[in-house]
Amino acid sequence: MASNFSASKNLGGMAEAIDLTGDGGVMKTIVKRAKPDAIAPSENLPLVDVHYEGTLEETGEVFDTTHEDNTIFSFELGKGSVIKAWDVALKTMKVGEVAKITCKSDYAYGSAGSPPEIPPNATLVFEVELVACRPRKGSSVASASDERARLDELKRQREMAAAQKEEEKKKREEAKAAAAARIQAKMDAKKGGGKGKGKGK
Repeated sequence: MASNFSASKNLGGMAEAIDLTGDGGVMKTIVKRAKPDAIAPSENLPLVDVHYEGTLEETGEVFDTTHEDNTIFSFELGKGSVIKAWDVALKTMKVGEVAKITCKSDYAYGSAGSPPEIPPNATLVFEVELVACRPRKGSSVASASDERARLDELKRQREMAAAQKEEEKKKREEAKAAAAARIQAKMDAKKGGGKGKGKGK
């Protein structure tokens, strides 16, 4: 595994996929490299800030993104607060790096999935940008719960935005259906009129 990783560092342009787990469970492809002197997460810098977009490999459907509302998602590495694939992949990234991370369900949401967005046994593809990594701020229970509350609020906002989009999509579809029905009715009326004239001759 180490040799794969070091070999890929020497490739110019788009790197090859790196097997981070040795079983193909978490594959990482560097989309944009960090600067050579960029810092990376460590024991002293375990808090990471990321931008990301998650899609289902099978359909390409986006199920979660921070790009729409330009939010930052923050978490502490190695605490199990995110899916396994993220804990594995983010440790190999540097600040400023953008990577495509493909994770099998064993390293994501498993056989249960995360309904309704993520079906059971789904392979997920994330494009992740490591924006920053920071030291733990005297991590007290209060600060951890504050962070959780902030993340819950962000999640709620994203869910509300998604629900609004769904509602708008429904309205558009209903309007389309109504327009199609009107056109069909006009065409039927014309056909009916044409047949009537034909019979009259």
